[in-house]
Formats: sequence, structure tokens, C-alpha cells
Amino acid sequence: MKDFTHTRAEGGLTTHPVAEMYAAEHKAGKLDRREFLVRATALGVTAAAAYSLIGARPALADGHRVTPAMGGTLRIQQEVRALKDPRTYDWSQMGNVTRGITEYLIEYHNDGSFEGVLLDSWEANEDATVYTLNLRQGIMWNNGDPFTAEDVAANIIGFCDSTVEGNSMATRMGELVDPDTGVAREGAIEVVDEHTVRVTYPSPDITFVPGIADYPSAIQHRDYIGTNPADHGVGTGAYEIAEYEVGVQARLVRKEGHTYWRDTYLDEIVFVDLGQDPAAWFAGAEADEFDMTYETVGEFIDLFDAIGWNKGEVITAATVVIRPNQNNAPYDDVRVRNAIQMAVDNQVCLDLGVNGQGVPAENHHVCPIHPEYAELPPQVFDPEAARALLEESGHADTEFELISIDDDYRKNTTDAVAAQLRDAGFNVTRTIIPGSTFWNDWTSYPFSSTNWNHRELGVMILNLAYRTGVPWNESGFSNEEFDRLLTEANGIQDADERREIMVRLETIMQEEGVTIQPYWRSLYNHARPGVVNAAMHAKFEINPHYVGFES
Repeated sequence: MKDFTHTRAEGGLTTHPVAEMYAAEHKAGKLDRREFLVRATALGVTAAAAYSLIGARPALADGHRVTPAMGGTLRIQQEVRALKDPRTYDWSQMGNVTRGITEYLIEYHNDGSFEGVLLDSWEANEDATVYTLNLRQGIMWNNGDPFTAEDVAANIIGFCDSTVEGNSMATRMGELVDPDTGVAREGAIEVVDEHTVRVTYPSPDITFVPGIADYPSAIQHRDYIGTNPADHGVGTGAYEIAEYEVGVQARLVRKEGHTYWRDTYLDEIVFVDLGQDPAAWFAGAEADEFDMTYETVGEFIDLFDAIGWNKGEVITAATVVIRPNQNNAPYDDVRVRNAIQMAVDNQVCLDLGVNGQGVPAENHHVCPIHPEYAELPPQVFDPEAARALLEESGHADTEFELISIDDDYRKNTTDAVAAQLRDAGFNVTRTIIPGSTFWNDWTSYPFSSTNWNHRELGVMILNLAYRTGVPWNESGFSNEEFDRLLTEANGIQDADERREIMVRLETIMQEEGVTIQPYWRSLYNHARPGVVNAAMHAKFEINPHYVGFES
């Protein structure tokens, strides 16, 4: 561990030598503001201090939210899915409901900065091998137990347990997981004192902080690791579940007898499930069935604008993938996968899928707003060449079943892919599955579409979706060179150096025809006038402790 000097203040660092280097790069025009904030705050520099380093003023840091009036009931249109062990959450909607009960160590803001929630501050050493986590003091669980370093250590050890089916947090923990045992490395997570935890990686890893800000990283009481918060109800948050019916409604109310550690405003939050059809959402808005949307899509963005609701918009790395699963024939043949990519114009998918509300992507799932994005030569759209390659593979007469959920943008985008494949000579059958059953098998369909959330770093999304054998690898992709280079990239703090490896990672994704990843989405939501702190979050997060009604 290399020695270096920090300057520390309450709530986090005011400077860090690596952050100062990033600030100089930003001022020299080598980093945009979002990239700088992601990197500096991940090191433990407070958002306010990070802004100060570049001579700017905070836009979204704590204290810049509106203070709502006390009391009231807020109704949110959102799917109500079955809950489970938070480590195995696979949809943001689950985290939104339980965020009022089980909170997070760190949260991510749309400006690219990280802010402590249950953590007062954190510090990374210079080579990103050691992270020191300083807990916020005075927080109590709603069962009367104090929140301590033992809780945090138990959760991180639980995050590392790759033997738990569906635990995607183990992927986020990277080299903290012992490859021989599948659980946390011996001595990697240490309780330093009652309010301090130290995490030590065997090699540099820059993804730890973004990883513990993602929605499956909710912090449970140390006695309830691996259980469903809906069953035990123990948390540090202000609320408890009063009613929960999958596919219908979830209702949170203030937990009686629990003194919450900060201000919160609403008496009650109700999540109203109106299904997958945005037309039903709009009809519900006109019928006064809810006050804000989880998301607004397609032509309904203009319709919600027209009835006077306030729009939230954020540019993101959220996307849709239409991917063959390589564990199924004929998708185990790279010629078939390349032919599929070559037959599809991503601009057409953008126009028909989301009304052009985004920008075209390049089939490698690394976004231009990711710090390490590398620009590659344009991919070839050539239906005739695609048909020739399909014939060469011997699958010219094969029937391709393309599966999607029955909703708006995902269904529309998949329809656009199917139409272009047919134009290129593929025999395509479309299968559309209701949302109530689609997600049961989303990782194993032979050829289907899925949406993916924004992630702060390109290496994060590649780790989650394409590393060999990880729970969310729905394409069945496995490539030894890709895995090795990705591990190397995880340890490089300098984005320019990481980009040199990213060139090859992105190229492998394209050469192997892993997926059609047609566009990057701008995300939107709407709230009726008078609702505050309801702006669209880049990762679909809704925090019941922040939202409310204007004073």
C-alpha cells in the first residue's frame, strides 16, 4: 500500500492526490464533468469537495433537494414484483419498495457523484486495493439494535458469496471472492472498530464503490443476511410494509416506535401496479389513480406533457439488448450471430423502438459517456452479406423464434429487429410473452430482448452481463481472453490506460456477435404538479425518504 496524504473533513475527504490528478485532466479538457465526479467521489472525496476541485458548484448534492411538506400519501405507478433476498434482486422496482426499509451504504446521483447514506465517508488508497469505510454514527435498526461495523462486514461477506443462486453482488465484488471457495477471501473484510470496516483487494479494483451503490446492495441486519425484508421487516429506514400484493399494490407506512436518523416526509407511499402497457399508465393518470410514474416511454412522453405533468429527463447508458444465447443452436455458430448483427440497422431500432429518444449504439454495450469508452470503426449494415453468411452457416431455412415481453419500447424494438431480419431473408417467428411470466426465464431464452440499467463504468456492465458464468450472463458468452482483459481493466484507475484494453474488449464483443445493442436511452418520468424530488434517476431509483409534496 503506497503512502500518500489525504485531507479529511466531516463526511469525507476534501482532496486526494489521484482526485487532484483527475481535476487537472478535467481542466485540460480530457475528462467531462460526469467522468470526473464518478472517479473523484468513488475515491471518497465528497461531492462538494470534488466540485470545488474543478471550480464548480454542486448541482445535485445533498442539501439541493427541495424540502417537502410533512405528511401525506404519495402514489407511484410501478410494477410490484415478488421480493426476495436483496442480493438476488434483478429489477430496480424491488429496490425502490424496500429502500424505505433497508438502506444503502452509498447512493449515486445523476451528476455522476456518489454520496454516503449509511456511510459517513470512505477512503480508497492510491492503487485502489484498500477501501476504508467509516459508518455514520447514531443509526439504529428498527428492532432497537445499533447499526455497527459488524453489520456492514456481514453484508459485504454475504455479497461475496457466489454459492448463493442469483447473487449478482458476487460479480460486483470481483477479486474479493476467492475463486477456489466461491466466498470472501480470508481476511479481506476487517472490522477495525465499531464504526470502521476495511476492505482489502489482492489487486487494484476501481469498481467497489459503484458496486455497493447498486440496487441489490441493500444493507440488512447481520442476523438477517440472505432473507427477504418483507418477511422480517427489520431495517434502518423510516418505513415498514403494511400491505404487499404482487402485481397489484405495495403500501409503506411509517414504522411506529422507530426514531429515524434523518428527516423524512411522507406518512405513506403506495406503489400501484398497472401492468406493462403505457396506455394503461396514461389512463390511470387521467383517472387520478397515482401521482408519479416510475418511467414514461415513447409517444406517452408527449401525452403526459400535454396534461400538464412535470417531466423528468436524464441522459443515460440504459439500453436494450436483443441477444442470442450461445448455449443454444444455431446461436453457438458465430456466423449466425454475425449475420444477425449485419442484418440490423441500429438507427431503425432507435426510431421505431423509442421514437428516436436516444442515440445509436455499437453492439458492444460500452457507452460514450463511460470514461473508458473507445470509438471503433462503424459496423457494417449489409443485409445481402448477412444472407450470404447465413447460407454459408447452413441455417438459411432455419426458423428463428425471437422472444420479447409484451410492453411498449422493448416489444417495439424487438419488432424492428424481426422485420429487418425478415427483410434480409431470415425466417423469423415472433413470440410475445406477458410481463407476469416473461421474467421467470429471461436469462435462458434462446433469442430474446432485455433492458439493462445505466452503470457508471463500462467495465461494470461488462462484468455483470458478459463475464463467463456470472448470474446475469444471458447471452451465454464465454471467452477466456475477454475475461482476462476485463480483470486487468478492473484494476486500472486511469481511464486513458483502461481505454487501451477497452478497444480489444469492445472488438471481441463485435467479432463474436454477442448481441444487438442498438441504442442508448434517454429516460423520462412524470409527476403531477406539487410532487417534489421526483426527478428521473439514471438508474430508476426512487427513495421514499426524499419524495413528497411541496410546502
